[in-house]
Amino acid sequence: QVHLVESGGGSVQAGGSLRLSCAASEYTANTPCVAWFRQAPGNEREAVARIYVPGDRPYVADSMRGRFTISQDNAKNTVYLQMNSLKREAAGVFYCAAGVGGGWLAAGYNWWGQGTQVTVSS
Repeated sequence: QVHLVESGGGSVQAGGSLRLSCAASEYTANTPCVAWFRQAPGNEREAVARIYVPGDRPYVADSMRGRFTISQDNAKNTVYLQMNSLKREAAGVFYCAAGVGGGWLAAGYNWWGQGTQVTVSS
């Protein structure tokens, strides 16, 4: 069982920045890929970024590229999502997920955190 805990969410004005953290109890052979998903009210979860741990290989969704960065600190078993130039449409609950499937689909991830809320105001 892998436990994921997100932190760093909050309220920010449009154009501002937030850094989300995903701390894992451990990363194993069953969790080579860690991803961030965003879920807006009434919508399904959509992948924002993913990274392979260890080993790097970060990927960011096209709509977020240039503004979002995913990184990892292996010593802390933590993956970060740096979000800059936030837009109102980026708001939602951000979930950290880990799994062996990887990819951009939620079905590829076995373990999920509880989520952290991000609110962007104009």
